[in-house]
Amino acid sequence: MADGIPRREYDLEERTFRFAQSVRAFVRQLPRTLSNIEDVKQLVRASGSVGANYIEANESLGKKDFVMRVKISRKEVKECRYFLRLLNVDAQADVERTRSALVLEATELMNIFGAIVRKCE
Repeated sequence: MADGIPRREYDLEERTFRFAQSVRAFVRQLPRTLSNIEDVKQLVRASGSVGANYIEANESLGKKDFVMRVKISRKEVKECRYFLRLLNVDAQADVERTRSALVLEATELMNIFGAIVRKCE
């Protein structure tokens, strides 16, 4: 952080790890409704899968394997965005702000992965 401005993380392995950590911290704040419990399971799995697949992409056996795994990361982050939007935050302003920030991060990651795929194809 320089001059109070957070720096954007450019190491995608680290950035996806922090995204998954942030999702896990966020879900601990949610009301325990039946729908939230089910949606949180999906969200937590997908958020971890984003980074795991990107790590596998970086260890890929070739260009085709790399592109496939980046596409999977993009698919998983789209899923995260979907489940984030579904969750009931019980009109808590601070929780809603956190959700909005996570949706924005998911959208940025989705766009980054999409750009990687376009450059490789």
